[in-house]
Amino acid sequence: MPQFFSNKRLILLLVGMIFLVALISFTLRDRNHASLPEQLVKDVVGFGQTLFSKPTQYVTGVFNNIDSLLNTYDENKRLKARLEDYASLQAEVNDLKLEKKELQEIVDKKEDLRDFNPIQATVIARNPDQWEEKIIINRGEIHGVEANMAVMTAKGLIGKVILTTPYTSTVELLSTQNPNYRVSAVIASEEGEVFGLIEGFDEERKELVLKRIDSEFEVKKGQKVTTSGLGGIFPKGILVGEVTEVTTDDYGLTKLAYIKPEASFSILDHVIIANRSMNVVDGSDGANTEADLAAEKEAGDGS
Repeated sequence: MPQFFSNKRLILLLVGMIFLVALISFTLRDRNHASLPEQLVKDVVGFGQTLFSKPTQYVTGVFNNIDSLLNTYDENKRLKARLEDYASLQAEVNDLKLEKKELQEIVDKKEDLRDFNPIQATVIARNPDQWEEKIIINRGEIHGVEANMAVMTAKGLIGKVILTTPYTSTVELLSTQNPNYRVSAVIASEEGEVFGLIEGFDEERKELVLKRIDSEFEVKKGQKVTTSGLGGIFPKGILVGEVTEVTTDDYGLTKLAYIKPEASFSILDHVIIANRSMNVVDGSDGANTEADLAAEKEAGDGS
């Protein structure tokens, strides 16, 4: 009996192996259609996968959308911050470009300056009283600045120093309405130098008024006006502006010209102070010296 049961188990093992091999061979062969059991199993599993995959995909999509929104929000914040930094940087670059250009003009202008030592200065304040038209610069007595020194930009003359402290100076601009403010100027023409006095500023035209021009000389529109150098205050040859119109004065004895300033009086940043080595000739306060010497020059030319 034990031998029989032992042979029976061997026979069952062999039959199982044969069935397994046959089943494997059946499943591995090339087929166009699955068997009925396979179809049932695959369909059931596929249906279950569909039931679970749809909600899973929906939930996953919701979380992905939320994550995308959060990422987009953070990215927008970073981009906005970058745009603000870019705008600030662009403004700074533009300001540095303008400052570089202005400083370069000053350096180039310095090479052409004659008869005086230039003192570079920066405007730190402006008098709110438009009648006086004054600015304050960051150079004073310890820097060698004195009253009646001419002040200019790289483009042209703007005024003169009227008051100094150890570290600052007050400059009165040519656009002032001060009736005692006079500058001796000259116009270079084919006939020679034509002298006149800048006396006043036409607020409506935004132009300087050049008076006392000898009627014998012809002055044309577009001619350049420079300082005459008479009086020792304003060095000779500093550009003032350009003639825009020529007419006669109220009495018809001399000519009057309107001068468009070369330098802007409204936007001032860097300026140059003319420290002349020569002394100012005797005068009450230096204000009328230019006019007196100009008159003497004209009298000498006419004799």
